[in-house]
Amino acid sequence: MKTAIYVRVSKEEEGVQNPDNQIEPLIKYAESLGFEVFGVYQDRVSGGTSNRPQFQRMLIDAQQHKFDMILVWSLDRFSREGILNTLKYIEKLKANNVALKSLQESWLDTRDESFGNLLLAIFSWVAEQERSRISERTKAGMKRAKIRLEKEGRSLGRPKGSKDSKTRKKGGYYKRYQK
Repeated sequence: MKTAIYVRVSKEEEGVQNPDNQIEPLIKYAESLGFEVFGVYQDRVSGGTSNRPQFQRMLIDAQQHKFDMILVWSLDRFSREGILNTLKYIEKLKANNVALKSLQESWLDTRDESFGNLLLAIFSWVAEQERSRISERTKAGMKRAKIRLEKEGRSLGRPKGSKDSKTRKKGGYYKRYQK
């Protein structure tokens, strides 16, 4: 069985999160099951968006039936977009006779006819909630850092009165008001 491996880490910076921590065990797992590894798709972006280049390429390759299965570390590495979007992806895969299997979650194997959509829905929701909690913790940390910097007499971001021309250029400000 030809198998694609999909890995995702949320941080863009090298060394902060290493996709090799997922890739190596997934390749060994695929080989232990007697699967042929077609290729590895790797993204360094939040799972809360479908705007992931390798994820989209993998879905196109699945549609072209270049492999029979996608092997992931866990469902939250596949998607954190919530129940509906995750189920849509899985339904697209099923429609193209491509299965999804998780290394960490033995219940997640869409080849099994008794595969529980309810379990999938629950775990998709859990993945989405974890993304929300991560965002909340990040915002709380940034707020705390801003308060600490203000107490020290420093500020977070650009100084008051400075202008950010890059934002205006991107937003079309200069194009609209050139004349």
